[in-house]
Amino acid sequence: MIERREGSTPAESERPSPNEKLVRVFDSEQESEALVVRGLLESAGIESDITSLDAQQDILPGVGGTIILVRAEDEAKARQLIEESKRAAAEDDTSELDAIEDPPSGRR
Repeated sequence: MIERREGSTPAESERPSPNEKLVRVFDSEQESEALVVRGLLESAGIESDITSLDAQQDILPGVGGTIILVRAEDEAKARQLIEESKRAAAEDDTSELDAIEDPPSGRR
């Protein structure tokens, strides 16, 4: 169970403790993508921590991004949800392309 820290907001209190064993389940160069995945995990009841991997761009150009960490015991479920979400998004993209390539008959 996660303890609520005094003076913390409800969102902060739900984050896994840094003393717990956390594993990386997702990473992206786009913070917005990581936030969507975090929302997916939270909606399934999986608490997560999001961390920015900033690097000095003059030393390590192009290095950085955002990672999502979850408790070790939630890893399998989190990875499954992320994979299912990616698969569903890919299927949506394919169906949109099919609609574009095969317009309804009778149109000019």
